[in-house]
Amino acid sequence: MTKKIVYYFALLLSFACVSQQADNYKTLVANDFNTAILKEKKVQLLDVRTLKEYDSGFIKNSKNINWFDANFEKKITILDKNKPVFVYCKAGGRSAKACSKLAELGFTKIFNLDGGIESWAKAKKEVTFKK
Repeated sequence: MTKKIVYYFALLLSFACVSQQADNYKTLVANDFNTAILKEKKVQLLDVRTLKEYDSGFIKNSKNINWFDANFEKKITILDKNKPVFVYCKAGGRSAKACSKLAELGFTKIFNLDGGIESWAKAKKEVTFKK
C-alpha cells in the first residue's frame, strides 16, 4: 500500500512539474546584457517603455514598442522570431512580461535586462538622448 501511495504521489508531482511553464528567456545583468549584444551579429533591441520614457533616454539602436499599447502583440510581429531579441524597460518588470509574451509567440532567443535601463545607467553604460 505504501508503494502505491509513493507511486501516485510521484506521478502527481511529475504532472505538476510538467504543467508549469518555464520562461524561455534569460535575464542578464547590465554588463552581461551588453556583452551578449556585442557578441550577436543581428540584434533586435526592444524598449517596452512608454514613448515619454523612451524620449528621456534609451539604449542606442533600440526600437520602442510600448508594453501598455493595446496593439503591443501586433506591433512586435515586425520582429524576426529567428533573431535574438534583447528587451528592457525602466526597472525590469514590463520587460519580463514582454519576454514571456515573445516566448509564447514563438521567439526562441530572448534576453531581459535585469533592473532595466536604470541598472544600465548605473553600470555606466551608454544612454542615448534624442536631439
